[in-house]
Amino acid sequence: MCVELLTYADLGARLHISREAARSLARRRRLPRSRSEDGKALLSVDVPELRCTPRPRRGRRIDPIDALAQIEAVKIEAFKAEVARLEAVATAYRAVFERERERADRLAVELTQAAAETTAANAWAALLEDEVAVLRNGRHAGGAIAGQAARRLGHLAAAIVEADRATRR
Repeated sequence: MCVELLTYADLGARLHISREAARSLARRRRLPRSRSEDGKALLSVDVPELRCTPRPRRGRRIDPIDALAQIEAVKIEAFKAEVARLEAVATAYRAVFERERERADRLAVELTQAAAETTAANAWAALLEDEVAVLRNGRHAGGAIAGQAARRLGHLAAAIVEADRATRR
């Protein structure tokens, strides 16, 4: 048990720690201190009994600005991925929209054709009703009733055939 008088710098050199770490160790262990002639603090230390094992150095702390830049970079990448996903969804919706618009255009054309056919059929129906009304009355100027009836029946049959052909087109 050999007690030595050491300065903080000498104690730090012996224990392989910094001068501030040696000073902190002396405070924690309440080592006796005294002043040298030059004004430096001297510690009374039994070095082998001290058993100080320095902690491994911690890694350097990240600068807060660098940390924020890294966080922002991660956020930007996440936003870019979200934008790409939303663009894919929009493309899919656009394809569905185009398909439905073409379908609506086809249905509009079919509806227009059906309306035209209905108008033509209504016109033929009105013409045929007029012919039937004339036949029921039995009178037509300029001829015998039986001859007129036969002629009107022929016209009526021709009109029916022509109306049937028109509806098939």
